[in-house]
Parts: sequence; structure tokens; C-alpha cells
Amino acid sequence: MNITLQVWRQAKPSSPGGFKTYLVEDVSPDMSFLEMLDVLNERLVLQGEEPITFESDCREGICGACGVMINGLPHGPQLGTATCQLHMRKFSDGDTITVEPWRAAAFPVVKDLMVDRSAFDRIIEAGGYISVNTGSPPDANEIPVPKPVADTAFDAAACIGCGACVAACPNGAANLFTAAKVAHLNLLPQGQPERWDRVVAMVDTMEEFFGSCTNHGECEKACPKSISIDFIALLNHDYVKAKFKNRRLVAQQG
Repeated sequence: MNITLQVWRQAKPSSPGGFKTYLVEDVSPDMSFLEMLDVLNERLVLQGEEPITFESDCREGICGACGVMINGLPHGPQLGTATCQLHMRKFSDGDTITVEPWRAAAFPVVKDLMVDRSAFDRIIEAGGYISVNTGSPPDANEIPVPKPVADTAFDAAACIGCGACVAACPNGAANLFTAAKVAHLNLLPQGQPERWDRVVAMVDTMEEFFGSCTNHGECEKACPKSISIDFIALLNHDYVKAKFKNRRLVAQQG
């Protein structure tokens, strides 16, 4: 296969960026998208040119670092698939493919296709953990968890934090990411002691960096793990309930 790439190049955050065109010849249909970029970078280095900067780590669809916009779609045309698991057989010989970084104000471009996703870290730091002292490790079956609850929590925990939901959202909202991170803790018995403080802290932090959700549903479609927007409904339910609970607690203490 011969592919024409239009890749966003930007030297640093303060520099202006633009698209540069590359012809990549002899591409195997069995290559992943990142392997194709590796081949292009090897050729650029041999030509004395600056290689294209992009993020990758696990290359197994579980870390989310690889996410880029491909022909205007987060992670590319194959639904439920991260960029590193997208294969070139999904494209045709002679295709022109546009590759650019996530387009979201909360994810500023670092260089080329790499963006700064530390705003997600701030949300996790606000409450995406369980800090209760549980003592020594309990036996596996000591805390009963109903299977439907365990399955739903596992579905939420599948979020890899890639940012595709934000990049796809017209408002640049991070509600699906935040909802998944809240739900996988709030649904389990171990997450109950901090449930109400957690949801308020994480949502309030999210709103400092990201836009508001207006139920476009693009986030669910773009998610490489196909996480349902039903979790956003659970997030909203817990957030409203937490506000009432916390207000009542303040009134009692006053």
C-alpha cells in the first residue's frame, strides 16, 4: 500500500503549527497505525529530518497514550479500538490520511501529536482513590459484592483515560471519563465511606478544566472501550444527592 499522510507538526506549545504531507510507500496492511508511523519516522531520521512526535506505551490498547485524531475521528474509523490497535487494512491503497492531536483546550499541544493530559490527573487526585484504612488484606470473599454490581463497576473501570471522549465532545467535556472513574469506586462496598465527598471533589475539579456535558453522545461513540453514557447519569445522580447530603451535614454542624 502507498499512503499519503497529512500530519500536524508543531515544534513546541508556543510555536505555530501546520500540516505537512508525507508519502509512505510499501505499507503492509498488517501494520498497526503506530507501526506505520514508526516506519515513517525511521525514514525521516535517515533523511536527516525531525521525526514525528507521538505518544505510545503499551501498544495493547490499555494505556490510552496513543490517542490521535485520524481523519477527524478520535482513534480512527474503527469503533471500540485504540490507535495502537488500528491496522492499516482499514484503509485503502492511495488513501490520504489526516493525523492531528486531540483538539481540546484542556489538552494543550506539547509537540506534534503529543498533548498534555495532566488535567485528567487533577481529577483523579481530587478523589479517584480509596484512602480508608482497611487494616490487613481481607480474604477475597470476605466482602460480598453482588455480581451485577461487580460487572458494572468493571465496565466503568475499563476506562483507559485516553481523552477521546473530550476530543470528540463539541463542548470539550470530560463527563464520561469522570463518570467512569467515580462509578467504579462508588458502586463497590469499599468505596462507600468516601462516596459523597469523592463525587463532589472530582466533579468540581473537572469543571475547572473542561466544558459542560449537553448529552451529544459523541463521547460514547469515540471511546475505545465503548463505555456507556449511562455512567454520566449515575454521576449526575450521585452529585446532586451528595450536594444535599453535604448541605444537611453542614446545617447539623452549625
